[in-house]
Amino acid sequence: MNAPVELCSYPDLDERIVIVRAGDEVDAVFVRTERFNVLIDTLGTPEQCRMALDLLDEKQEKTRPLIVVNSHMDWDHFWGNGAIAGRAPIIAHAAALDRLRNPSTQQILKDKTSDEPRFGSVEVIGPDITFSGSMALNGGDLTLELIHTPGHTPDHIAIWIPQLRICLAVDAVEYPIPEVWSRSAADLDLIRSSLQHIRDLEARLVIPAHGRTSSPSTVDANLAYFEALADRVGSLSEDRLTDRQLGSSSGFGLEDFVAIPNGMPSDTVTFYRNCHETNLGATVHARLETLKSA
Repeated sequence: MNAPVELCSYPDLDERIVIVRAGDEVDAVFVRTERFNVLIDTLGTPEQCRMALDLLDEKQEKTRPLIVVNSHMDWDHFWGNGAIAGRAPIIAHAAALDRLRNPSTQQILKDKTSDEPRFGSVEVIGPDITFSGSMALNGGDLTLELIHTPGHTPDHIAIWIPQLRICLAVDAVEYPIPEVWSRSAADLDLIRSSLQHIRDLEARLVIPAHGRTSSPSTVDANLAYFEALADRVGSLSEDRLTDRQLGSSSGFGLEDFVAIPNGMPSDTVTFYRNCHETNLGATVHARLETLKSA
């Protein structure tokens, strides 16, 4: 069964911005400008996206053209594209095309459909327009700057609205922690650089797709988490760094670095523990590379 879709907001959030929430699964964002409407991400299924569009039609100006931005090619952010295809252009970073061509994309859909029939209606539909670096959508009263923020995934983009000093950070920022793309030192460098880029914007509000927060302090907390990981790993001997059981050792679990939010479902806690394992692995690889080059 699809997670229910509702429209939400945050304190001090401009009325032109609406949070489109699919239960605990993911948040998309709708932005109304003078020239067009923008939907950032299409949720996890076409049915969810259609529910969102119906709710938005009831509350928003229908005469403006719609533009869709796919923040990255993770299933919960773009599998709803089928509800949009043919009625609005879809924009994504050029690196999204590499992910779509990877056989794992179709395999993920096959696996999830076998577990949950709701994904049976999903067709993997990619962007109509791609860009490298950055891209700006000039809506007249508001500008949406699409900023490449890799690290969580190679194709990830965040959206900066300078007139409102709001960053729609999607999965580049996450509460309680984001997840690096792989256990490589290079991807770890990328996610930390993207977090620093977002922090340097000095945003008034930072809105991720998971965690139900708009506080810029989440960026600082994410950076502090990666810094604490690096410090803790940096204190280990090389023999300990190659210990395959490091993640289960005292002092290296998720709860040793961040507090688990009250009331978080157990399966979500397990998900973030797995994220932490990937982040720890990347931090260990980064440290080993430093020792080898010393």
